Amino acid sequence: MKLSTTILLLLLFSILNNLNAQESKDYIEFNDRRNMVHGVYLGLNLNYGEIDKAESFSSAFKVAYVANQQFEVGFIAVGFYGDLNRVGLDGNSKDIGGFYAGLHLEPILFSKSKVNLSFPLLIGGGAAALIEDNTEEEVVLEDDDWEHLFVAEPGVNVLYNINRYIQIEAGIKYRLTSKLDFDPEYNIKRINGFSGGIGLKVGVFNMGRNRYKKKLKNDN
Repeated sequence: MKLSTTILLLLLFSILNNLNAQESKDYIEFNDRRNMVHGVYLGLNLNYGEIDKAESFSSAFKVAYVANQQFEVGFIAVGFYGDLNRVGLDGNSKDIGGFYAGLHLEPILFSKSKVNLSFPLLIGGGAAALIEDNTEEEVVLEDDDWEHLFVAEPGVNVLYNINRYIQIEAGIKYRLTSKLDFDPEYNIKRINGFSGGIGLKVGVFNMGRNRYKKKLKNDN
């Protein structure tokens, strides 16, 4: 009887020990998985390029959410100005200016490295107007002076991560727009063109970091 009781107790202890070991292993595997890393930032860009073969300048402000340091989605607003200087036109004193805004999408490659490669895309709309620049008087634009436009602007960027909170980007992009209906004298149908520039992003790019990963690695 005592022998049977002893064997039964040993068997029960062995079963409980195996269950406990299995639970510990499951717990480690569950917490050692790769978690999704989230981020948000504010960005400012300065660009130099061309509009209808004339030099142009633009600045952009954006706010975006970053998913796992691999994809950005957000909102971007751009203001632009172009010095037309149309050769061969008497009395030409018109420049072009305007704005557009829309959805910002940006897949990112090599996101775990110090230097990344990305492919930003802007899809949105805005307006452009011809502006009299040869005057000392304040320029006032009426509603009829503005031409509405649709914009798609793909590009390629190189990103450099200074630290967890600051990122620098440099790249080129090409602006594609719908047709405009300005004065035929200026023959501006679209404001397509290349531009290149630099930008600064400030935010937190890796919120939600797995706080248990380092602890479990030391335990192993």
